[in-house]
Amino acid sequence: MTIRILAIGDLANNIVILRKYVKKSTIHLVNFPWEGKGTSIDVNEDVEFFNSLKTVEQVRTINDIKDNFDLCMVVSPAGARIAYLADLNYVWYFVGDAIRAPMFVKNVTDNLVLKQPYYNLNFLERRFYKWVYDNAVACVTWGPELFTHLQKYRKDGTRIDVLAVDTEIFNPDVKPLEQKKEKFTFFSPQRIGLPKGYDIIWKALSLCKSDFELHQVNWYDRKTPEEEQNSQRLLDAIPHQVKLIPMMNREKLAKYYAFSDAVIGQMRIGIGAAVEREAALCKKPVLQYSNPNMRYMIDGKSLSEPFLPKSQDPQELADLIDKIVESKEFREQLAEDEYNFVREMTDPDKAAAEWDDLFVDLSRNYKSIRKDSSSIVIKFRILFFVIANRLHIKKILKMLKHN
Repeated sequence: MTIRILAIGDLANNIVILRKYVKKSTIHLVNFPWEGKGTSIDVNEDVEFFNSLKTVEQVRTINDIKDNFDLCMVVSPAGARIAYLADLNYVWYFVGDAIRAPMFVKNVTDNLVLKQPYYNLNFLERRFYKWVYDNAVACVTWGPELFTHLQKYRKDGTRIDVLAVDTEIFNPDVKPLEQKKEKFTFFSPQRIGLPKGYDIIWKALSLCKSDFELHQVNWYDRKTPEEEQNSQRLLDAIPHQVKLIPMMNREKLAKYYAFSDAVIGQMRIGIGAAVEREAALCKKPVLQYSNPNMRYMIDGKSLSEPFLPKSQDPQELADLIDKIVESKEFREQLAEDEYNFVREMTDPDKAAAEWDDLFVDLSRNYKSIRKDSSSIVIKFRILFFVIANRLHIKKILKMLKHN
């Protein structure tokens, strides 16, 4: 029997990739109408999109199709909100700030560098999102850092450290971008901002002695005024080695990895993310701050990342950048070590198998995608959500009428 999964919302193509490899389940993705194309969401995939940004319309869309599925999966508060209001049994996959900075915590920041709160939510809104978190039938995340955050709020959290990366796109045989290279070229497609450690990167570039370029994708953190101000300060102080380039889809991203000589990743969290994994799979040397205390559980083995540097010292990063530029032997050995590690932790078939097993287990415990709450409970949720968000009474009546 195939488990039919309804996925609501995607971030960084997590669901788009996973659904290519699952075998005991099928995943249909309904995504939010993100504006524009970029490295974070590939809109060229076969994905259904909500045709409205209004929550009432999105809930109605899900209510119209939910009985075609056995279980729901979400990866963001926006997706979880829709699943909760539609009264679904949903699995929540946490991949970043949704668990680092949960919306139900008062004055929460990103736990990294921000001082101002991520959200300006009133008491009712925070109470609503606590219900959204609590009503997930399972909460899943990966890696030691995110799992530590999850355990603060869900003692029944699940950890799947094997990650699904599209190895058909990111691999050592990718053909490079057909573009003239002026000098040794580093590449970084991550967002410019303090959470990624660009203050450290900019300082390190000012200390470098070698000659190179850093091709940096031109996008930046701006979820809060503080983030946008920090990002603008970084943009105003771009080192002379940096060349800003436009955003791109995943296929071109892979070609850019192949074109570059090395990649610079994040310098703050202490663990690798999509950029570092994808680049390593293309067998490019990657510089990324790796906290030696962070360990992954893969096939029953405890593994630490081989990425460098092991500290956030700008001088150490500068020395490593110069060494990568100047030593072919060093960069080839680093690329080999990183490739072997990432290939083991990003086997898409292994990741899909773990998810398939989870979906099968949950489908046995929950016989339907419907949570089957009473109509009074469902209407209360909707009424509470609308009041918390200070919407007009006519919208309240409209939402209640269609449930």
